[in-house]
Amino acid sequence: MIPLRRTMKTVLLRRLFRVALLFSVAVGPVAAAPGVAPRQSIVPGAIWPDDRGHHIQAHGGGILKLGDTYYWFGEDRGGEVTSKKPLERKVACYASKDLMNWELRNQVIRTGPPEPEIGSPFVFERPKVYHNAKTGKFVMYVHLDDKSYRLARVAVYVSDTVDGDYTFVRSFRPLGLESRDIGQFVDDDGSAYLIFESRPSKGFYIAKLSDDYLDVVEQTCFIKSPLEGGALVKYDGLYYMIGSWMTGWKPNNNQYATATSLAGPWSAFKDIAPKEKKTYGSQSTLMLKVVGSKKTSVIFMGDIWRPGNHQDGRYLWMPIEIGNGRLWLPEPREWTIDVATGETSFIERR
Repeated sequence: MIPLRRTMKTVLLRRLFRVALLFSVAVGPVAAAPGVAPRQSIVPGAIWPDDRGHHIQAHGGGILKLGDTYYWFGEDRGGEVTSKKPLERKVACYASKDLMNWELRNQVIRTGPPEPEIGSPFVFERPKVYHNAKTGKFVMYVHLDDKSYRLARVAVYVSDTVDGDYTFVRSFRPLGLESRDIGQFVDDDGSAYLIFESRPSKGFYIAKLSDDYLDVVEQTCFIKSPLEGGALVKYDGLYYMIGSWMTGWKPNNNQYATATSLAGPWSAFKDIAPKEKKTYGSQSTLMLKVVGSKKTSVIFMGDIWRPGNHQDGRYLWMPIEIGNGRLWLPEPREWTIDVATGETSFIERR
């Protein structure tokens, strides 16, 4: 496929943005903006400043770890006008070594509709990035749709570097099926999977990616439950899957199920938090496993959506209580993590 042609103005703006970032790398690590103190904790639901002091724009996102650095990709909703959708969609990439302090690396995607039939405004959601060790490429999947959510596709983008500009490859329906909310998972053996919700099937799929990660080639499992926002983790030899009910932007009581094999069978779904709390106003997007020298912790990553003002959307990150087939999301409160040891602790303020 031929990548989307950009206007000269867009190309020049992107080059200026990249030059600024490259200059900051050349002169050394980027420090926080004046007056922005390094963070020592994570506060669920609060404004989360990046190194510039701006609220992080990484909604519906995913995490990729390379060496000792975590990369957080997500929808960059900055600059949106209330009740209006811009013609351009953006994906931001942030980097951190401690999961608390994040540096903006690049807007790795700034695009209009990548294919003419999509039209504008259009839907560009839940970016998830994989690193293919065989090809060396970084492969991003996103949910791509028209404004009426009728196309129900995934779009694939690639880059030679983790925080470089990603290039459009193609869009398609995985396994020929409608696909909306997506999630990602890489198993212990390095096999990569896409999780996608398919409305006509009244459930969601776990599907294996091709060796180059550019295609979805095999159905691993179909879970017949009308859930979206799929997040998957393997802990102590057991697979745990989280999903949320389909209530639009409104929060609901997210659910979890377990299985000894990705192919199933999967257990019945149960609440991850008190039902009346509606997952504390959030929706699942990823479960991040942090393997340390003393402990392996699993972090629930959720979005607190604000449909009237998406750029003010917040994040609910919390360590999960997990093990022996049980998964529980504690009530949100300030906490901290030591990524070297994997240990987490709560902070009590007086």
